[in-house]
Amino acid sequence: MLQTLEHVPAFILDRRTDVLASNRLAREILTDFDALPAPRRNLARFYLLDPDARDRVGDWERIAAETVAMLRLEAGRNPHDRQLADLIGELTVKSPEFSVWWNDHRVLRRTHGAKHYHHPLVGDLYFSYESFQVPGDTDQTLCVYNVEPGSDTAQALRLLTSWTAPQATGTPDRGV
Repeated sequence: MLQTLEHVPAFILDRRTDVLASNRLAREILTDFDALPAPRRNLARFYLLDPDARDRVGDWERIAAETVAMLRLEAGRNPHDRQLADLIGELTVKSPEFSVWWNDHRVLRRTHGAKHYHHPLVGDLYFSYESFQVPGDTDQTLCVYNVEPGSDTAQALRLLTSWTAPQATGTPDRGV
């Protein structure tokens, strides 16, 4: 399903913000989660611990604080989740901002909103996003970043898609 959404960034998160799957544009705009070791494929870790996130994410402080509030919501729902507790412990130790936002006791379930990213090749990108629970698994969320047709972001995404498209190998796919 993610691959059919080839013209907009899309990804699936679990309740701990682990990135379970993503399409090519999501990997290009956020970070290439597929290139990371499996334990590092986490949106909260990216926002709070990766120095590139501060450069890539417009309004970084708001997005990072909202992500902490999402983790607090899940910690309240799942108080015995050891992996979630380990993630919270890691972020507490490694991110100075995390403890400040965690101690605000804010909880948040994001279902829609706006995001702004800075891409090194195409510049500023503005999205409206929608998040949906995956049918049959309430611990998974599909996140889709939409763009206004004809907008500068839509044009930039077309350009980015053409630059980053996989090159044909000339060998026909035999469906093996």
